[in-house]
Amino acid sequence: MKRRDFLTTSAVAGVSGSFLRGAAPAVARAAEESPNSKVRFACIGVGGKGDSDTNDAGKHGEIIALCDVDEKTLDKMAAKYPNAKKYFDYRKMLEEIGDKIDAVTVSTPDHSHAVASAMAMRMGKHTFCQKPLTWSIEEARVLRTLAAEKNLCTQMGNQGTADDGFREGVELLKAGSLGPIKEIHVWTNRPIWPQGVKRPTDTPGIPNNVHWYEFLGPAHDRPYHGGYHPFNWRGWLDFGTGALGDMACHTINVAAMGLELFDAESVEVLDTSGIVDRETYPTWSIIKTQFGERNGRAPLSLTWYDGGDKLPEEKRAYKKLLHGEKSSGSGLLIVGEKGSFYSVNDYGAEHVLLPRDKYKEFKKPEATLPRSPGHFTEWVEAIKTKDPKKALSNFEYAGRLTETVLLGVVALKAGTKIEWDAKDMRAKNNSDADQYIRRDYRKGFSIHV
Repeated sequence: MKRRDFLTTSAVAGVSGSFLRGAAPAVARAAEESPNSKVRFACIGVGGKGDSDTNDAGKHGEIIALCDVDEKTLDKMAAKYPNAKKYFDYRKMLEEIGDKIDAVTVSTPDHSHAVASAMAMRMGKHTFCQKPLTWSIEEARVLRTLAAEKNLCTQMGNQGTADDGFREGVELLKAGSLGPIKEIHVWTNRPIWPQGVKRPTDTPGIPNNVHWYEFLGPAHDRPYHGGYHPFNWRGWLDFGTGALGDMACHTINVAAMGLELFDAESVEVLDTSGIVDRETYPTWSIIKTQFGERNGRAPLSLTWYDGGDKLPEEKRAYKKLLHGEKSSGSGLLIVGEKGSFYSVNDYGAEHVLLPRDKYKEFKKPEATLPRSPGHFTEWVEAIKTKDPKKALSNFEYAGRLTETVLLGVVALKAGTKIEWDAKDMRAKNNSDADQYIRRDYRKGFSIHV
């Protein structure tokens, strides 16, 4: 296993440096000369959410290459796109076909999002990456910076952003229809995968169809186990970002965009079942983030609850604020001085204003956001029109949203309140937390040049 690891990383590391430093002239020319009518894609991760992302790419252009660490998953998708070249390592793929593509989709586990995206972006490739945008706060800052520097069209995969109801909700919040906002409560039925468990002690052999070291990517070496691949990686600290990272980019999205929930002042874990052996996220947790004044908006707090049925009933403080409405399995409640905004799903699209009687005659504010042709479609249209802002969840916005979300993950890992310095990207009161803001990368993988 160690020999295979060495061979895998050495083979690619020797050739990846030039692309990490920037696109070769031939690559840049190919991207500029590509006809706007047909965007050429390479798809990294084609199972799970990557299945629909890849098929979206196929509907909007030509798929040149497919990459997945699982040969069964890869072969299944390749049967639909027989002209696409198959790869198990995205680094090798980008090296070999970088001059033949315009854009990439990244639908891997969280821990590989940033490394794959950064390599593609440094080659000048427009990038669609699943949520959360990155595994760490530093990675989110890097991708946001790269997108701006390279003038790339980007989009994070929080598809609810494209819904008309979501955009109406953002307009309502921006218009101040609820008055000054005092508090926000967000809850989820996640995790629906194992958390709060210990590392497996058995070491089964690596299945012939799984390229394990390519799955590990930037994460530290560990033996293969079926508890990590293909789905349950989300609950493990090395691979996922837990319930918060998985769902908050959806569930707090309407509030973040409508109320500018960026650059928090502090975050603390109010209660939790606890991280187990520094391996898996808690079965449930309650995390409170404090935001200061933002462009004239009043300070407010956001309290996050995860754990679903495992979350103790008496700790669901938001239930008392619902004006008698039934609590949904996942939702968001924004409490203002004039009234409340209640989203009964993860995306902010299905929402009501409370109390209902007060808002019977409420008229929606004037539309200020464009209505979307579809989340993936608006990204492709951004590429064709060379307008990075056309995709509403572009990395400028999505990077800031992801930083807000992952700050809660940092507090969970640090086990202490974090007084946050957003400009310098550090915990003012706890230098030990720096290890959770950034990460160490396995040899052959990095977001840094």
